Amino acid sequence: MARNLTEKQIKFLEVLFDEANGDAVTAKRLAGYGDNSSTTAIVESLKDEIGEKTRTYFARSAPRAAVAMVGALSDPTELGIKEKMVAAKDLLDRAGLGKVDKVDVTSSGGIFYLPPKEGTNE
Repeated sequence: MARNLTEKQIKFLEVLFDEANGDAVTAKRLAGYGDNSSTTAIVESLKDEIGEKTRTYFARSAPRAAVAMVGALSDPTELGIKEKMVAAKDLLDRAGLGKVDKVDVTSSGGIFYLPPKEGTNE
């Protein structure tokens, strides 16, 4: 269930990843909070919503990361391509689109039961 947010809180969340470029102090000013308002208190009160907005921002940026990775195939000599690939891979991993490791656990043996110990030493 979504909780009710004030107009300033909604505006803060709207500008945080756009005009404010992720800077909470700038977002606070753009949302109309006064200079005496605690940035820490605002962020703390909105940490769940900020987390959700961060996940959305990563998802929104994931296509650019994917295009950059595929683009590296056509121009592998591009300057800084190694760093770009690392950043793209990290972003895709954080967006939940990274490599999936599958672990296959099988056993050909049966279950072996041990009898209870006799005479426990306490």
